[in-house]
Amino acid sequence: MIKTKDIFNMNSQEIQSTLDYKAYFDKAISYEAYLKNFQAEIAIGDESKFAEYLPQNWSRQSRLDRKLKLTEELTSAVEGLDKSINWLLITEHWCGDASQINPIVNKISDISHGKINLRLIYRDENEELIDAHLTDGRSRSIPILIQLDEKFNLSATYGPRPEAAQHIVKALLEQGESYNIPLHTWYAKDKQKSTQKDLIALLESI
Repeated sequence: MIKTKDIFNMNSQEIQSTLDYKAYFDKAISYEAYLKNFQAEIAIGDESKFAEYLPQNWSRQSRLDRKLKLTEELTSAVEGLDKSINWLLITEHWCGDASQINPIVNKISDISHGKINLRLIYRDENEELIDAHLTDGRSRSIPILIQLDEKFNLSATYGPRPEAAQHIVKALLEQGESYNIPLHTWYAKDKQKSTQKDLIALLESI
């Protein structure tokens, strides 16, 4: 395992080549366990330093867990898989984008009849992993979905958000403005269509 101080002298691809993705996958958790942990963190209230973000993120994620319907195109792409793959999803309870995207990823795994093996792993406890998958080479943005083959070799990645949403975030950050409300307004209008389209492309990259 490389040392944290060495990461800053390496690019993401060099870090990726040092990682044991199977080891990360083995210590990752199920979606059900993630939801239980999420509820437990909400329950401790202000003892969590992210308390202000958690209830709304839980509400978004729960609503999508209940009501999300995958498009026919995405369903067809999942049904067309001819090999098993592993999905390792880097996430955190406090992440608003994760609350919008995680339910889609989980639903895809659910309808795959075991062809997609999904596990979730926390960003803040796995700095080496996220530093191998930085956004624009500098940001530890999440969620990041890592697609691995049957032998846990890196195949492709997706995240932290659809391209249109990323443009909104970048533009507002450059202006020194908050992007939270505009971003989630965009998600509400998009109705998960862009994320599903992106995940079709991810599956077709296998």
